[in-house]
Amino acid sequence: MKAIVIGAYGHIGSYLVPKLIRAGYEVIAISRGKSKPYTQDILWEKVTHITMDRSKEPNFPEQIAALKGDIVIDLINFTVEDTHLMIAALKETDISHYLYCSSIWAHGRAAILPTDPNSKKYPLDEYGSQKYESEKLLKNEYLTNGFPATIIMPGQISGPGWTIINPLANHDPEIFQKIANGETIYLPNFGMETLHHVHASDVAQIFVDAINHRESALGESFHAVAEDSLTLFGYAQATYHYFNKEPKIKFLSWEKWCELINNEDYIDKTYYHIARSGKYSIENAKDRINYSPEYSTLEVIKESLKSYIDNEWISVKN
Repeated sequence: MKAIVIGAYGHIGSYLVPKLIRAGYEVIAISRGKSKPYTQDILWEKVTHITMDRSKEPNFPEQIAALKGDIVIDLINFTVEDTHLMIAALKETDISHYLYCSSIWAHGRAAILPTDPNSKKYPLDEYGSQKYESEKLLKNEYLTNGFPATIIMPGQISGPGWTIINPLANHDPEIFQKIANGETIYLPNFGMETLHHVHASDVAQIFVDAINHRESALGESFHAVAEDSLTLFGYAQATYHYFNKEPKIKFLSWEKWCELINNEDYIDKTYYHIARSGKYSIENAKDRINYSPEYSTLEVIKESLKSYIDNEWISVKN
């Protein structure tokens, strides 16, 4: 069978493509051609590589449809309009399965925990709204027209080779260095909000699991997260311990924390991460498609931190 992966060289695709090759699929990797995969695997030599930019190709969906894939895995679809266009194009083919990459950010604030992936959602921003509108569209197309769609909703995709969300729930590159130095960091509120780091390999695997259990996956949404979640405090504490430092963690009210940070981008990132704090259920993924994440939240964070050291993004003093 032929599988088309759109966004094949990104965090998920870098792990997904080799998994599909090992499973015996003919794989066509679609990318903008501006980067290389994060994984080094001889199996990449068996992949058909096509350079194509969705944002610059007005007939992008038709070009994908013309490749006649049995399976299309869409990892970089960010608008409901693009979803409409992709459905229209693929309806004219014999596609067996369309897998759409959404996000836990399609959820808004949590009311009942753990949160069900198929529950009604109340997104907090445009990114989440577009993901949710696409999810609703795909489910309606499945129910009314039999369009073979599955929705996968990753948490904070992490792994070696790129920056990950830090214990302040943003991308400030100095935070890990401060912790490695044994300096004090300040968490907002009481540090009890949660993050949901998940290894890119586990996210890739849930796509494979959904393909392998197609009938149980059609018309469903699945969270792609680890078994556990981690509070900001727990994350910070574990990171100090990773660097063999005594935790120096203090807390500030949200207003005072924002004054201290004094960076609109970091504050915005933190707000949207912790506002969606909660626990995301993977029970339907375990039951319906046999999803079993390999990495705990702490394991993927430790692997990522090792890559920070290996890449000399932070320095560690003995």
